[in-house]
Amino acid sequence: MDFKDKKDDGILEKLVHINRITKVVKGGRRFGFSALVVVGNQAGKIGIAHAKAKQVPDAIKKANETARRVLIHIPLREGRTIHHDVYGKDGAGKIVLRSAPKGTGIIAGGPVRAVCEVLGIKDIVAKSMGTSNPHNMIRATMKALSKQNSPKHIATIRNKKISDVIEKRG
Repeated sequence: MDFKDKKDDGILEKLVHINRITKVVKGGRRFGFSALVVVGNQAGKIGIAHAKAKQVPDAIKKANETARRVLIHIPLREGRTIHHDVYGKDGAGKIVLRSAPKGTGIIAGGPVRAVCEVLGIKDIVAKSMGTSNPHNMIRATMKALSKQNSPKHIATIRNKKISDVIEKRG
């Protein structure tokens, strides 16, 4: 489920997971809902949030507001893929993200696809292993994406020109 906000600020919101939660009290059970949401501007900024409320729309709204407050920047290669292959792990969730040539598309499933779409990645191959829990898969994906280095960053670390770093990669 994806929808644009009424503000039309260019931020895409995707609902990844809704869960019904139960609190057992003296008088019986109290039901609530939790929502996991990813938001992004499709140009390298992404925010992820999890929120709980008594009603589904309230949980989604709270998660969207929180995710918009915690937007972070992820560098993209040519604005369409990642700079190099990366691996991320969170809990039992493991993910391998591989950069792909132009025209490949997003070859990823479930929560990883939602992250790639709101981030603006158009060409990527992802393999998720271990758990299928959306919370762990999204956190593993974010850890993997934050591990990547741009050629400019690598060049400054190695005291080389950017052109020397770029010509080596395939």
